[in-house]
Amino acid sequence: MGYETTTFPEDALFLVTGGAGFIGSNLCEALLKKGVRVRCLDDLSTGKYAHVELFLGNPRYEFIKGDVKELDVCVDACRGVDYVLHHAAWGSVPRSIESPLFYCANNIQGALNMLEGARRAGVKKFVYASSSSVYGDEPNLPKFEGREGALLSPYALTKRCDEEWAKQYTLHYGLATIGLRYFNVFGRRQNPDGAYAAVIPRFIRQILKGERPTINGDGRQSRDFTYVENVVEANFKACLAPAEASGEVFNVAFGESSVLIDVYRTITKALGREIEPIFGPDRPGDVRHSLADIGKARRLLGYSPDYSFDQGLVEAIEWYKNNLS
Repeated sequence: MGYETTTFPEDALFLVTGGAGFIGSNLCEALLKKGVRVRCLDDLSTGKYAHVELFLGNPRYEFIKGDVKELDVCVDACRGVDYVLHHAAWGSVPRSIESPLFYCANNIQGALNMLEGARRAGVKKFVYASSSSVYGDEPNLPKFEGREGALLSPYALTKRCDEEWAKQYTLHYGLATIGLRYFNVFGRRQNPDGAYAAVIPRFIRQILKGERPTINGDGRQSRDFTYVENVVEANFKACLAPAEASGEVFNVAFGESSVLIDVYRTITKALGREIEPIFGPDRPGDVRHSLADIGKARRLLGYSPDYSFDQGLVEAIEWYKNNLS
C-alpha cells in the first residue's frame, strides 16, 4: 500500500476528529499500526462506539467524547497534538437540504473551532475532509481544482466554506492546512443502514438479505468511487507534504469512473444473487457524473493510489459478508 513506507516519529500525537466514523476509524487503525499516538474526538452522533472499542486496549489510543461545535472542547483536544485529521462532519446531500441550520453549525462552525484549536496549540499540519460536491454544476470532466461550478446543496456549501476558512488560517496565522476533496469513498465500516446510507454498502446489505435495492434515477449516473485505503494514504501524504501545499485543496480519488448500474451488477454477481433493482426518482442536489483529475495530488503530495475500484470492491464485499448480521 502507498502509505506503508510513510513514517512518523513514534512520539507523534495525532488527533482524529470523527474518529468513531467510517473514514475516521480507518485512519485511527492505520495510525496505530504505525506505532504513533492517536487521540480520537467524536460525539457519537453518527460515529459508532463499536469503532472506538476496537482500539481501547491499545495504550497509544485515547478517546474523548466531545462535540466540535464547542470551542473549549476543540481547544482542549488539540493540546500537545502534532497533526490534526479533521473528519467530524455530517454527510449526505439530501439530509443537508432538510437541516441547513444544523449543517452550518456542525460542518462550518465545527471546522472553524478545530482550526482555532489547532492554531492555539501550534499544530504542525491540519488536514481536513472536503468533498467532490464543491464542484457543483461544473459540467466538464474530469474535475480540476480551481474549476468549480455553482453549489447545489447546503452540504456542498459547508465544505466550500471550510476550504475558505482553512486558507485564511494558513494566510493569516501560519497554520499549515490541506484540504482533501473526497470522491465517493467506500470500504469497511461504512454504514449500510438508513435513508442516507452510502450506495455500495446499502446495495451489499440489501442483496445479502434478498431485498430489492432502489437506485435513484436511471442508474446511468457515474461516480469516481474511491476505496478507503487510498484515502488513508492521502491523509498520511498530506501530513508530510511540503510547505507549498499549505492552504491548498486536492482531489482524492482513483481517477476512473464507474456507472452505477454496472456497479450494481458487479455486486450481485459477486454475491451470487440475481435481484433486479427498483428505479426511483433522482435525489435533489445530486450531480450526474463525477470523475477526478488527481494530477495535483500526485505532484504536490506524492499521492499514488494503489486500490482501483474493482480491487477495493472485492475487499469491501468480503468485509461486509463477514461483518453484517
